[in-house]
Amino acid sequence: MRELLGITPLEAAAVVLATMGMYAALVVLVRLLGQRMLAGLSAFDLAAIIGIGSIMGRAALGEAPRLAGGVIALSTLAACQLVTSRIGGWGARAITTRPVVLMAGPEIVERNLRRCRVAPHELAGRLRQAGIRNVDEVAMAVLEPSGTISVTRRGEPVSPFLLDGVDGAELVRRSSRRAG
Repeated sequence: MRELLGITPLEAAAVVLATMGMYAALVVLVRLLGQRMLAGLSAFDLAAIIGIGSIMGRAALGEAPRLAGGVIALSTLAACQLVTSRIGGWGARAITTRPVVLMAGPEIVERNLRRCRVAPHELAGRLRQAGIRNVDEVAMAVLEPSGTISVTRRGEPVSPFLLDGVDGAELVRRSSRRAG
């Protein structure tokens, strides 16, 4: 029974290191693939995420998974998440993404679409979901760090607070001045 539940201190250290390494690799992968990886999962995306989880589990737990190893791996993942959520300054900029303007007024910012790997049909779908009937109704569309696209309608000026830290905010300000 002990063989099924327990692990040696050396095995425990290996589980911690492997889990931390896989967590770091996943953070880098998400950074490289962009925040769109996190939103609106298709069947292919879901299959990829299940595969990633399986690979992470196998790498963290090794050939013969044991209960203690699983508990240690889960605890290590929770600790990694807690640490990354509390990182500030340069570290936060390295692992988190900034919101990015995809539309400034009715104008689509093509270079940001390409850079963020957002297809025009994805943007159009999000505009439809927001009830936009004509691009002239748009004040801004922003790809958020979560991977979702937020859409703000024209009307009242966009608050500077909403543009703080947004990549491409100057395009929205310029568009607002032209419209107003």
